[in-house]
Amino acid sequence: MVYFAAALLCLLLSSTEAFLQLTHARISRLKGFSLPASTIESDQSEASYNIPKILPSAVGIDYVPLATMLATKDFLGADQFTRDNLIRISGAEAAGRNFVYWTEVKKIPKRDLITMEKLWLEFSQGNFGYSVQRRLWDSEKGNFDNFIRKIGWTITDNGTERKRKWFGNNEFIYDLEKAPKGHLPLTNALRGTQLIRQILTHPLWTEYDWKNYQNIPWE
Repeated sequence: MVYFAAALLCLLLSSTEAFLQLTHARISRLKGFSLPASTIESDQSEASYNIPKILPSAVGIDYVPLATMLATKDFLGADQFTRDNLIRISGAEAAGRNFVYWTEVKKIPKRDLITMEKLWLEFSQGNFGYSVQRRLWDSEKGNFDNFIRKIGWTITDNGTERKRKWFGNNEFIYDLEKAPKGHLPLTNALRGTQLIRQILTHPLWTEYDWKNYQNIPWE
């Protein structure tokens, strides 16, 4: 009986240790680290997300949640985070009223815009991001209607073109394989188009070569 109990205890301890090692490995991969091969075998069925260790912010924003959502292809969550964060980093007045005036865009810290943009580009293979939208905006010579048609913010319904619904039955596309280039992130235009115009004409998008975003340093 004593021998049986000892054997059972060893089995339980061994299973617990294996479980903890597997859990540690999964968490480590999510944060961009990996355990040595001698410690635990790599699970080839799970992606290594390679979330950057340093995500700069001029105002103390934690960008790990955004990076994690983008890395796991939760583009709906990442889009909401980005829109909410634009309010936070635009200053106390914007945060107090819970929306951004177009005149406040110039106050947005460049460091935070760079961090968000690099994450969007990295985890969408260069398909989503403000800099992508800026290039498409330029290709349409700043024509808002042509621009939103280009990035898929309109839809043809019974032969009539209309803007996609956002509230209620959301008709936007949060699938990297199905969404047109530049489809995300979304910008609320309920108060007019000035906000998105100011975001897309921000000097940051011409200050760097965003097509080669991998070479842009974390500011």
